[in-house]
Order: sequence, then C-alpha cells, then structure tokens
Amino acid sequence: MKKIILCAALGAATLNVHAFSQETHKRIVIDAVNYMAQNPSTTQYQKLANYAAANNMSVSALAQLLGQAAYDVDDFEDTFFCGAITGDCVQAPLWGAAESIVKYTSYWHFQNHTQGADIHGNDFGGYNYQELTVWGSVDSMAATWLKGDYLDDGHGGETGWFRADDTRYNSYGITEANYRIDSQSNYSMYDDFEEMPFQPIDNLGQYWYQKYLQSGNPQLLGFVFHTTDLLQPHHTWTTSDLNHASWESWVKDYYDQENLNNMQLVQDALESFDPLATNSQDIRPLLTQGGAFSYAQGGIVLNSKDHYDRLNTAKLVIPHAIAMVVHLLNHAMVAR
Repeated sequence: MKKIILCAALGAATLNVHAFSQETHKRIVIDAVNYMAQNPSTTQYQKLANYAAANNMSVSALAQLLGQAAYDVDDFEDTFFCGAITGDCVQAPLWGAAESIVKYTSYWHFQNHTQGADIHGNDFGGYNYQELTVWGSVDSMAATWLKGDYLDDGHGGETGWFRADDTRYNSYGITEANYRIDSQSNYSMYDDFEEMPFQPIDNLGQYWYQKYLQSGNPQLLGFVFHTTDLLQPHHTWTTSDLNHASWESWVKDYYDQENLNNMQLVQDALESFDPLATNSQDIRPLLTQGGAFSYAQGGIVLNSKDHYDRLNTAKLVIPHAIAMVVHLLNHAMVAR
C-alpha cells in the first residue's frame, strides 16, 4: 500500500532513533500477527483476515504494513526546537546521530514510572529533564545544548533575539495538541527545553487509535504499535542514556538467535494483561500495564551489559510487547 502522508505529521527521513530499534518495532508487530494466525480460536484472527481482505491485501501484507507503520513513527518530522538566541528551528541536534538522539520527536516516546502524575494531569508523565530520577551524559548534554531553546509554536509565536523567527512546524499547536488527550497545557511549559514536560507515549498511542477508529486506516493502527516502547525499560525508567542505545542494538542482534519471540512465552504474557473492554475506546490502561511491567522487571539493563542479564530481561519484555500488540489487535478488530 502506498504510504499515506498525514497533514505534514510524517516525514521522509530514514535515520534510526533511540527506542526499540525500528526493525525491532516492526518484528514485534509481525510476530503478534503470526501469533494470532497460529491461535485463531483464542484471538480475533478471522476478523483480522476479513480486515485485510477489506483492504485488498493478504494477512501477511497487512502485517508488513502495520509493522512498517510502527517503524515509521520514529521518522515523524513533527517536533522542532528553536534556538533561544537565533530563532533557528531544527528537528535534531547536530551531534544526535552519534548519541542516538536523531529526532526530537523521540521525546514523546516515554512514560515515566519513577514519578507519579505530571503537571498536565496525566497519571504518568513523559520525558522531563528536571524530573528525571536516573540520567546520564546524553540527557545532560541535550539539556545543556538546548538550554533555553523553545518548542516551535509557528508564525507569530515565540522568537529568538530581535524577533528572529525561523519557524518550521507548529509543534506546540499540532504535535503537542494531538497528544494532549484528557490533559492540559500552556505554552510556558515548552519555552525552555530543560523544563519541558513532554506528553507520555500512551497519549500518542491513544491519539492514533482514535484516528484509526474514525477511519479504519491500517497505517494509523500501525502507528499505535510504536507504543511497544513501553516495554523498553529505558522508556519507563526514562533516560536517553545508561546503555540505552547498546541495549536496543543487542535486542535487534539477538532477536532471532535467542528466540526472543518464543510463542509460548507470548501466550504466557497474554495472561498477565487485563484485556480492554470491547465497548471502551481508551487503550491507555492496557498500555500503562505494559509500562508498569517493564519498569518492574527491566531496570538491570540500565546498569549492566552482561549478555545473560540482557537475555533474562529480553525474554520478559519482548514477549510482553508482542502480547500487548495482540491485545490491541484483538480490540481493534471488534471496536469499530
């Protein structure tokens, strides 16, 4: 299926960013569909097959499309920070590729379980440098580099010195507003990076799920599945550092070799989630369950590079990530 461009919310860049690696995101979704195919009597597989047919594709092709959409969320060009002095607005730091911060959009991909409710009124907030309880040099480097820089709020909004304004995208009026579900914001929260309280990733997932329910578009449903970042412990302990990038590379490298997608482990993981009510359109309770699991089980990978420490954690969080997608797919097939 031809990729759909959604009101300038998506971009065309292809660099990796910090989260589960993009390829891992895609594999998790494909494995969730494979699990459903292998277990049609206990999942909504037949409805999924009907959905694929209604979109003129095979189930295998649908799995690829959904997985690619989950992959693509890291490539969104929807978040620009602007220089406090120059007013120049960019979507990534110059040094980002070397430190795994390739796009600022990735700051929407956290749910901080080390803290309670945030200033917006969310049960768990997202990335907020001044509220971190664990951090490393990458977090501090970003906060130093971006000190005083502001979130692009479009023409006529915040500017640098002498009204310097090179706005590129109204990130506050579009991206933050999209993810402001059931919460509140004002622009003063976003005029200094080091104090920005980013919306959590479950709000991102809820936004795209609502768009799927309205349209039935499989690409929009695929965007929802980027929320498997909630099973990546760095995204619930909340840090851009502490072995963040090397852990994600390890998961990608050993995904098949260590059989991280073991279907028996996926079946066991399915039972640890409380399924969503069919008549509910709010998927965030399920997503938060995934975040609570990774926070409780995965902290060791922030401090250890030992293969078996990583393996023990991966055999917990990857099957749970696949199981979470199965639950979401089951719900998506009956919710419309």
